[in-house]
Amino acid sequence: MQILKAIWDFFQYQILGMKWLHGLIESGLSALGLDPSARLVGSIVFFFYDVIKITILLCFLIFLISYIQSYFPPERSKKILGRFHGIGANCISALLGTVTPFCSCSSIPLFIGFTSAGLPVGVTFSFLISSPMVDLGSLLLLMSIFGAKVAVIYVVVGLIIAVVGGTIIEKLHMEKYVESFILTAGSVDIESPSLTKKDRLLYAKEQMLSTFKKVFPYIMIGVGIGAVIHNWIPEEWVSLVLGSNNPFGVVLATLIGVPMYADIFGTIPIAEALLYKGAQLGTILSFMMAVTTLSLPSMIMLRKAVKPKLLALFVAICTVGIIIVGYFFNAIQGLII
Repeated sequence: MQILKAIWDFFQYQILGMKWLHGLIESGLSALGLDPSARLVGSIVFFFYDVIKITILLCFLIFLISYIQSYFPPERSKKILGRFHGIGANCISALLGTVTPFCSCSSIPLFIGFTSAGLPVGVTFSFLISSPMVDLGSLLLLMSIFGAKVAVIYVVVGLIIAVVGGTIIEKLHMEKYVESFILTAGSVDIESPSLTKKDRLLYAKEQMLSTFKKVFPYIMIGVGIGAVIHNWIPEEWVSLVLGSNNPFGVVLATLIGVPMYADIFGTIPIAEALLYKGAQLGTILSFMMAVTTLSLPSMIMLRKAVKPKLLALFVAICTVGIIIVGYFFNAIQGLII
């Protein structure tokens, strides 16, 4: 048992967490005559460590997920979803969202395509919720910082929000609040040509490079904010606003996250710094979920596809779900960290 624990710890801290990289950067700066314990140098260490770590993990994960995704083009995904009905369809749709490494804005075109193809609107909303919130990349990145328990529970509760949200929208028969041009658009059901292994590898490479170009600016911004929080913001401030003494910390974090725009890769460095400074786990995760799922730009895009009543219901379901998740994680924080 001790051997298995040692292997897992090595995987979590040295492979996913890349703690060796942190030590290497500190040693390099020390060799240049800089003191890693100094505040400014500590910010530099945090910045380079997180940028390099997240970039390596991002490129690897996007390549792997895109290779898997090459077997599930929109036409095939539509056929798979079309075989299921009721809550089972919502579950499959939410799970399908986990293999799409997209931010919320990138998920909306697929949501529109699925809806135009005639899939139930509740099923497509389950996909729209889960895709930016709980992709496989978030599982491994969260595992590298917060540990396996937190990462797995985060993904499970994210999927629950997606399934419940889509089911509620389905039961309320909200199809009439989808813009008519989408419902009447239809789709051409074209079989995707068979791809060779080389074609799939090339597709995965192109997807990796394309996603990296889109995401990297937000990684830089997120890591920069994280470095400032980590080394310059007093712990007392963070604890006062987002710590256990503020019962409204989860609500505040959720509301702060909504107008921001980033994906999971850009928010994780901020979350890491906030946790280090004493913010509660659930409060941090609520912030991450709000940023990735309810960003203002994605809501503007979604408004082009759905009417205000459906958009308001979607936002309300996600917001309530995120707040509940935040308080749930705060309640069990001592058991999982």
